[in-house]
Amino acid sequence: MAHRFLEIYLVDHHAGSVAGFELAKRMARRNRGTPTGQALDRLLGEIEADRVTLENLLAAVGVQPSFVKDRLAWTLERLGRLKPNGQLRGYSPFGRLHELEALSLGVWGKRALWVTLGKLREPARPPGFDFDALAERAAAQFRELEELRIAAAAQAFPGDPDGVLDRRIASR
Repeated sequence: MAHRFLEIYLVDHHAGSVAGFELAKRMARRNRGTPTGQALDRLLGEIEADRVTLENLLAAVGVQPSFVKDRLAWTLERLGRLKPNGQLRGYSPFGRLHELEALSLGVWGKRALWVTLGKLREPARPPGFDFDALAERAAAQFRELEELRIAAAAQAFPGDPDGVLDRRIASR
C-alpha cells in the first residue's frame, strides 16, 4: 500500500510540473527582452530538467505519468489565464506578480517533493537520485523567483507609501 501512495504522490507532482512548466514558458515569452524574461528563460531550462528527472524517477519505480492528470493540469493552467489582471488587454504588472507567486509556490512544492523523497528509508527511497542536490536547486530557484516577485510587487504597487517594498528590494 505504501508503494501505491508513493506512485500517486509522484504522478501528482508530475501533473504539477506540467502546469508549472507551461506557466514558466508563457511568462518567459511575455517578459522576453527584460531582466525578468532572461531569468525566466534560464529557470525554464532548469524546470524542464527537473521534470525530466521526475519522469526518470517515475520510470525507475515503474510508473507512468497520468495522461488525465497531466491534461487536467495543462487545462487548468490555461484557464488560469482568464483571471482578470487589472486591465482589459495586455500583460499587467499585477498579472506578472500573480504569476510569479504561482510559479514560486510550484517550485516550493517541488522542493518539498525532493526533500520528502530524500528522507525516505530503504527500500521506499528510489536509488540513483541526489535528492539533496535537487532540493537545493529548487531552493535556489525559489530564491531567484522571490527576487523577481519583490521587484514585480514594487512595479505593481508603485508609490508604496511606507517604502516597505523599496526597502526590501534594496536590502537584497
